[in-house]
Amino acid sequence: MTIEAFAPAKVNLTLHVTGQRADGYHLLDSLVVFADIGDSLRATGADILCLNVTGPQSAGLAADDSNLVLRAARLFSNAQGAALILDKVLPVASGIGGGSADAAATLQVLSRLWGVPLPGVADVLRLGADVPVCLAGRPVRMTGVGEGLYPLVHPLPPAALVLANPGVALSTPAVFAALDRRDHAPMPRDLPRLRDVAELAAFLAMTRNDLEPAATRLAPVIAQVRAALTAQQACLISRMSGSGATCFGLFPDPLAAAAAARALKAAHPDWWVAAAPLRA
Repeated sequence: MTIEAFAPAKVNLTLHVTGQRADGYHLLDSLVVFADIGDSLRATGADILCLNVTGPQSAGLAADDSNLVLRAARLFSNAQGAALILDKVLPVASGIGGGSADAAATLQVLSRLWGVPLPGVADVLRLGADVPVCLAGRPVRMTGVGEGLYPLVHPLPPAALVLANPGVALSTPAVFAALDRRDHAPMPRDLPRLRDVAELAAFLAMTRNDLEPAATRLAPVIAQVRAALTAQQACLISRMSGSGATCFGLFPDPLAAAAAARALKAAHPDWWVAAAPLRA
């Protein structure tokens, strides 16, 4: 028996840092969406638990106990054997939740393969703040340290993204440590109804990614990536996702995004660039 799950890229359209708990964890208020590009994870019954990593972004990604896939597998109290194959498409440590999405996909496939319930939220959070939202896999407002997941009252309009990463890996703890302040205002209490992608872009222009200034100081190339996205025809807004260094450009439709991605790849062949529609 073989079970497969898709691990889509997680994109923070907004990311407001609103405080810090006594234990050091930061409080967030983020509009999270998923793009229709990502890794995939396949699990087959086996006598032992093992992992093989393949794919264009597999170089340098260890298949040992440091990998979030195996850490997620061991969250199950009655862990059994399984042969896991991770096809790595998303760049590592890039701010689009690749490792967290892989961990979420692992939990999903092993729950089905072994016929056992998913671990509790507190255990899932131990893997990382983005794992619960990746497990949900739909547009949500994420609050707290990642445990507050609120479905959107009004669905987002259809749109497409271009994701661009300059090949720079950023440490999330290092980015948080470089913050100038940790008490920014949250998003509005009630998110508005956005009738089309132009209204979505206008709303995003009134919000922020509070990690972007700190990340850009650590990796100045982020400013170049954003500028390159903004310069593309039909790009409505650009911003860094998560703790970087991946940035996104918002486009009205998949054709416009595909054209922009081709232009970016031609101008910056050493960057990782992908176009994808938003997943509903």
